[in-house]
Amino acid sequence: MIRVPQSIHRIVSLAPNLTETIYALGLQDRLVGDTDYCDFPPEAQHKTKVGGAVNPSLEAIAALHPDLVLVTKNLNRLETVQALADLGIPSYATDPHTVDAIIASIARLADLLGAPETGATLSTDLERQLADIHERLASVPPRRVLFIVWTEPLISIGKDTFIADALRHAGAISVIDSSRDWPQVNLEEVVRLQPEFLIFVESHFGAAPHSAEALADLPGWRLLNAVRNRRYATISDAINRPAPRLVSAVEDLARQLHPEAFTEKPQSKDQANPTVSNTLPRGSFFAETFNAPICQEQACAR
Repeated sequence: MIRVPQSIHRIVSLAPNLTETIYALGLQDRLVGDTDYCDFPPEAQHKTKVGGAVNPSLEAIAALHPDLVLVTKNLNRLETVQALADLGIPSYATDPHTVDAIIASIARLADLLGAPETGATLSTDLERQLADIHERLASVPPRRVLFIVWTEPLISIGKDTFIADALRHAGAISVIDSSRDWPQVNLEEVVRLQPEFLIFVESHFGAAPHSAEALADLPGWRLLNAVRNRRYATISDAINRPAPRLVSAVEDLARQLHPEAFTEKPQSKDQANPTVSNTLPRGSFFAETFNAPICQEQACAR
């Protein structure tokens, strides 16, 4: 039986979102290695690389003598976790499927790494940012959107992904109602559904031929009202990663879809009542996610 040590000083991250979270918690000095796809913040690119997320080098990981390896279900393989256990290296996996679960997972990871106060502060700040977005969008109907992962073939997101949940927080709902995480979509069906907006991610090379504007010259796409009316939203790669930046990506998308809701800050109930205090603290790895097997949010080898 392998147990996660109580004191964790050397960490290897096998997922970009977990690397981002380590930095957001201010624990980057403990991060001794990460993957080729861990590119945010930029400083993470200077950490020792152990290969890709799906097939990392076990030798490179072992050479770093980690106290703990961090993995995530939607990207890493159970075989990797089992191989690490065979080497006597414990791992901890996260598996959040909603924005709220991501925030809770960040707090749990902070607790595990001995930084509960930092985790609580960060999670509280993210919850307050979400609450502000919800307050602004309370009176506006959601936009019907198509989130585009790739155009040829056309790939979107399933209804049970954290990205679909992020869209809901941003005042949007995907027109694709699929139980598959990355469904291939028929363009004729999209034309029938007529989404109000098309959503692109900046880092998805191949998501559009050259730009979203180029879709107007492609057969089928010009039949979409969103293409004819140039109703596009383009957001950062943060929307792909279950990490703290996801909330900022949600706000960015909400501002593009519902600009009228962000013209001025709404007055909260606490602001209306002066007796109540309202002081508030203030490369794409996407291709690797399509066929990654499973692991539970827990100490994978205990």
